[in-house]
Amino acid sequence: MKEIDRQILQLIQNPQTKEAGFRKLIETYQRHVYQLIRRMVLIHEDANDLTQDTFIKAFRHIHKFESQSGLFTWLYRIATNESLSFLEKKKKRFFFSIDDHQEKLGSYLDYSSQLNGDQIQLKLQKALLRLPEKQKLVFLLRYQDELSYEQISEITQTSVGALKASYHHAAKKIEQFIEED
Repeated sequence: MKEIDRQILQLIQNPQTKEAGFRKLIETYQRHVYQLIRRMVLIHEDANDLTQDTFIKAFRHIHKFESQSGLFTWLYRIATNESLSFLEKKKKRFFFSIDDHQEKLGSYLDYSSQLNGDQIQLKLQKALLRLPEKQKLVFLLRYQDELSYEQISEITQTSVGALKASYHHAAKKIEQFIEED
């Protein structure tokens, strides 16, 4: 466990410094958590809400945190679960077919003033929309966050072998989409 995690946990475990500990936790990890969620859900407002939900859940369940992994891994696991649940509920609530959902988010990418980037970045984002949520998550954690398969395994609670296969399939699908487009 990193030294910063130890310091944060010491603050949180002391009733007199618990609030300061949570402020430190948020200051330390909010940007990373937000970025992960934003890449999953794309829309800024949704990402903000889910980031807040992630830290609320962490606050409520910090007593269940086991120091075997780092706070970063634990928060990423919560953020991942929150994002996947949100996306699933959104699809069910609006009765989106997968194609409709991808089309709507693709349109958002085309016209969003919040997202700026070159054409290849836009193509990558559109290709990511076509992936199943779990493959998308594995790809983002490995490719963009540069996490090891072992770290991703802790976050997703999936075997390293399955993660390698998911990443390989995701990369092939992305490559195929970019070539076709």
